[in-house]
Amino acid sequence: MAAKASGNAASAYTINLENFSKRLQALYSHWNKFKDDLWGGSNVLAVATPPPSEDLRYLKSSALNIWLIGYEFPDTVMVFTKKEIHFLCSQKKVSLLEVVKKAAKDAVKVQVVMHVKGKNNDGATLIEDIFKAVRSEYDTPVIGHIAKEAPEGNFLEMWDEKLKSANFQLADVTNGFSDLFAVKDTAEVTNIKKAAYLTSSVMKHFVVPKLEKTIDEEKKVTHFSLMDETEKVILEPAKIKVKLKADNVDICYPPIFQSGGVFDLKPSASSNDDSLFYDSMSVIICAIGSRYNSYCSNVARTFLIDANSVQSKAYEVLLKAHEAAIGALKPGNKASDSYLAAMSVVESEAPEFAPNLTRSAGTGIGLEFRESSLVLNGKNERILKTGMVFNVSLGLQNVQTEMKDPKTEKFSVLLADTVIVGETSPEVVTSTSSKAVKDVAYSFNEGEEEEVEELSKVNAALPNAAKATLRSVNHEVSKEELRRQHQAALARQKNEETARRLAGRGAEGSNNGLSRPSGDLVAYKNVNDLPQPRDLMIQVDQKHEAVLLPVYGKMVPFHIATVKSVTSQQDTNRTCYIRIIFSVPGAPFSQHDQNLQKFHDSIYVKEVSFRSKDPRHISEIVQAIKTLRRQVASRESEKAERATLVTQEKLQLSGAKFKPIRLSDLWIRPVFGGRGRKLSGTLEAHSNGFRYSTSRSDERVDIMFANVKHAFFQPAEKEMITLVHFHLHNHIMVGNKKTKDVQFYVEVMDVVQTIGGGKRSAYDPDEIEEEQRERDRKNKISMDFQNFVNRVNDLWGQPQFKSFDLEFDQPLRELGFHGVPHKSSAFIVPTSSCLVELIETPFVVITLAEIEIVNLERVGLGQKNFDMTIVFKDFKRDVMRIDSIPQSSLDGIKEWLDTTDLKYYESRLNLNWRQILKTITDDPKQFIDDGGWEFLNLEASDSDSDHSQESDQGYEPSDAQSESVSEDDDEDSESLVESDDDEEDESMDGSEEDEGKTWEELEREASNADKEKGNESDSEEERKRRKMKTFGKSRPPERRPGGGGSLAKKARFR
Repeated sequence: MAAKASGNAASAYTINLENFSKRLQALYSHWNKFKDDLWGGSNVLAVATPPPSEDLRYLKSSALNIWLIGYEFPDTVMVFTKKEIHFLCSQKKVSLLEVVKKAAKDAVKVQVVMHVKGKNNDGATLIEDIFKAVRSEYDTPVIGHIAKEAPEGNFLEMWDEKLKSANFQLADVTNGFSDLFAVKDTAEVTNIKKAAYLTSSVMKHFVVPKLEKTIDEEKKVTHFSLMDETEKVILEPAKIKVKLKADNVDICYPPIFQSGGVFDLKPSASSNDDSLFYDSMSVIICAIGSRYNSYCSNVARTFLIDANSVQSKAYEVLLKAHEAAIGALKPGNKASDSYLAAMSVVESEAPEFAPNLTRSAGTGIGLEFRESSLVLNGKNERILKTGMVFNVSLGLQNVQTEMKDPKTEKFSVLLADTVIVGETSPEVVTSTSSKAVKDVAYSFNEGEEEEVEELSKVNAALPNAAKATLRSVNHEVSKEELRRQHQAALARQKNEETARRLAGRGAEGSNNGLSRPSGDLVAYKNVNDLPQPRDLMIQVDQKHEAVLLPVYGKMVPFHIATVKSVTSQQDTNRTCYIRIIFSVPGAPFSQHDQNLQKFHDSIYVKEVSFRSKDPRHISEIVQAIKTLRRQVASRESEKAERATLVTQEKLQLSGAKFKPIRLSDLWIRPVFGGRGRKLSGTLEAHSNGFRYSTSRSDERVDIMFANVKHAFFQPAEKEMITLVHFHLHNHIMVGNKKTKDVQFYVEVMDVVQTIGGGKRSAYDPDEIEEEQRERDRKNKISMDFQNFVNRVNDLWGQPQFKSFDLEFDQPLRELGFHGVPHKSSAFIVPTSSCLVELIETPFVVITLAEIEIVNLERVGLGQKNFDMTIVFKDFKRDVMRIDSIPQSSLDGIKEWLDTTDLKYYESRLNLNWRQILKTITDDPKQFIDDGGWEFLNLEASDSDSDHSQESDQGYEPSDAQSESVSEDDDEDSESLVESDDDEEDESMDGSEEDEGKTWEELEREASNADKEKGNESDSEEERKRRKMKTFGKSRPPERRPGGGGSLAKKARFR
C-alpha cells in the first residue's frame, strides 16, 4: 500500500520497526562491504522519490521506501551518511517517521534528522541545510544517486538542479540497490508467494474457464475486453475465492491477451482491440501479473487450438527448455546458466527453432517487475544465491508455418513462471496453473473441415436425383467414412505396435508356482499342555485352536485346520450324532496342502462319528468348531493376502504449519470388517498421502500418493452419492480385505418412504421445503468435495509430485452407456483416461492406455443389445466383457472409441477369447504373419468386392464370398453359438448381397412402379400413414438433432 500526501492521517499507518532495523543494518552493511564495487565509492546516498502518479511504474526510489519503511513516500528526499539520515518531506510524513529515530540509533548508531517542508515553502533553504550537514561530515563528499530516474515536479527538479550545481562528485548507485534488493528475506518471500498464488489462481480459475467457454459457445470477444475482465478479478480476489485483502492487491501490468498471428513477447506488450481468434491451428497467449504489498509475480501460458505438428513440436520443445531454465536456478550457478540450459535443449531437440528463441530467459522480480541486474541471458555472470526470485519467461517468436492465412502463417509461444531459488532446488510458486500439454492443447470439432470437403466431393459426383435422395444422410455417410478411414489407420498402427511388443517379449516362463507353504500344524508342543478331560466329552480348545476327541478312553487332539466339515443330526429317539470329516491326501482341493504332502505316507483318519444323548451339547460343539474354523481360516487368508502386498512408504503427517486438507463425514468402500455399528470417518491429505480414520482406533487406511494410479471425483448427477475414488497401482488392506480400489462417499439425500402411500401435492409447502433442503444439502456436499479436490490438485501440482502425474478425473456422463460388466446392470462412464463404473460393486476401472483393441460382439440387424469385449495389451490378462449394451448406444460408443484412438472391430458372434489369446501367445510369429488383428475384420472381403464392383461398373461373381463364409464357419467352431434371430439376419443379408442392388436402385424401381399405378399424386399425409403402418405399433426411429447418429462432439484435451 502506498502512503500518499493526500491520504489519511499518519496515525492510520504503522511502521514495522523490527523490519526497519533489520533492513537498515543490511543497507549499511552492504554499502560498507561493496562501497567501491557496487556503490561507486560514495560516502553519501541521496534518494529522491517523485510525486504520486496514476501510471504503473517501477522506481528504485519507491522500492527503497517500501523495502525500508513499508510505504511509498512521494515527494520525499532521503540522504544517508555514516552518522546521520536526513528526511526532507511534509509534516504528515515527519509525524509518521518520528518512531524510527530510536530504532535507527539502536541499529546502526545514526541520528535521524527531520526537515519539515511547509505547503508554501519551496524547500530551497532546507536543501541547503542538508548540503551543509554533508560538508561538515566530509571534505570531498561523493554523493551516490539513482542516475536513471528523471526528476518530476517542481520540488524534485529544484533538488536535482541544486545537487548537480553544488560541486559534489556524483556516482550512480543503481547497481548497489539492485544487489541489495536481489536476495529476499522471509517476509518478502511470503509476500511474493501470496502474489503468485493470486496470479496462478486467476489464470486457473478465471482465465482458462473464460477462454474455454468463449470458444465452446463461439462468442466474439476482444482482447481488450478479456484484459479488462481479468484485471477486475485480480483487483477483487474474492471473486475467485482467494482470501487476500483487496486493499493489498494490485496489478503488475494490464493483463495481456494475444491471438490471430500478431504476437509481441516483450514485457511492454499490450492487448489490442482485435477479436480473440480461435479457429483451427490458432494460438492464444495470455500473460498476467499481480502484486501483493507491492511485491510482484508473473505467469504466462500459451493455448493451442487444433494444433498442427509444427505448433505441437514448438510447444513441447519450449516446455522442455523452460523446465531446463528453471532447473538451472540453483545457488552457486551463474545467471547465464539458466539461458544456456534452455538454449541447449532447443538446439538439440529442434535446431530449426533456435533463431526464434527469445534473447533471455527472464529477469529478477520483486518490488520491481524487472530487476535489470538479474537478467537471465547468456552473458550475465552474477552468482545466484538462495532467496533470489526470478520471472522465468521464455518464448519462441514468429515461427513460420506453411499456412497461407495471415492469422495462422506465423505463431509464437510463451511460458512464464515465478521461481524462488531454494537452498537445494528451485521452487515454482505459480505451478498451480498447469502448463502440461494435455492442459493447454485443445481439440474442438476435430475433422469438421474434412467432413465438409468430403461432402462437397460426394455431392459433385452424384446425379441430381441421387443428391435429392441422399440429402438427409450425406452427413452420416461422410462421418462413417471418416471414422472408417481413421480406424483403418489405427489398425495398421496397432498391428505394428503389437508385432514389436510380441517380438521383443520372446518366450516367457509362467510363474504359477505353489503358494508359500505354511508352518507345521502344531496344537500342543507337550502332552502336559492338554487340558484336563471332562468325562470323555468332545472339547473345543479355543486357545490352542484344537478339537479334542475321546478315542479309546483317551483325549486325542486334532488341529482345527485339519477339520474339513462338521455336521450333526437327530433321530426319533432323541439320540444325536455328530460327524467330523478331516482333510486327507487324495481328497478334492487338498493337493495344495503342504502338511498333507509332507506326510503323504502316513495313515490318516478320514472321519469320525459320535453319538450323544445331549442334543444341546452336540449343538454347542458343532457351533464352536464351525466358529473356530471360520476364525482360523479368515486369519490365515488375511495373512496370505498381506504376504503378497507391496511394502508402502510411511505416511508423513502434516506439521503445525501445514494443516491437512480435510473432508469429513465420509463412508468408505470396501467397508471395514467386524459386526459392530458402522461409523463414518474423515479423509485427510497429508504431506505424501491420504489417511482415512473413524473414531475406532483400528479403523484406519493410509493411501500413499505414489500408489495412486487414477483419482476420480464424481458428483451426484442422477445418483444418490457424491464420491472420490482411488484406483491404486498395488493392493492395500482395508480391514481384512485386499483391494486396489478405495472409495469415499456421502449420500446426498435420504431414501424416504411416505407412510400411508398417499400422493402428496406438488404445491404442498412441506414437500417444497423438503425438496429445497435436499437441493441445499446436495449443493453443499458437492461444493465441499469440489474444494477438497481443487486443493489436492494444487498440492499434486507441486514439483515433488510432478512425476506421479496425478489429477482428479471427472466422468463424462453424457458419453455413458448402460451395460452388465459383472452380474448386474450398471451405468458405465468414460473419463479422459479411463472407462469406469463407480456406483455398483465390484467397481470397474479400465485404463485406456492398457487396452489393445475393443471387439463389439453380437452386432447385427434385429438385435436389441450387443456386447463389448476389451482385450488388454497384457495377453495373459483375461479380457473384460460388458454385456447387454443397448443397440441405441452403438454409434456413441464407436464415436468415443474412435475419438480416443482405440481400434475397434465388430462381429456377429461372441468369440472364445481365452482360446484366441492362447493361440497368439503360443505362436506370436504366426499371428503377426497372418496379419495380426485383421482376422477380426470381417468386412475386409466385402470392401474388396465393393472396390472391384466400382472399378468394373458391374457385379462379377467371385470365390471371395465363399472363402469368407468358410472362415466364419471355422471361427464358429471356437465361438459361442448365435441366436436364431441372428441366423435369420445373416440369411437376409446374404440374399440382399445376391441381389446386388443398392438402396438408390430399389428406390428408383419403387418410384417407377408408383408412377405406373398412378400413385405419385398421393398426399403427404397418405405417405406418412403408409409409413406408420409399415412400422406397425412401434414408434418410428427418432432422429437426433443435426442428422448425426452419434453423440455431440465436445472439446477434449490432447
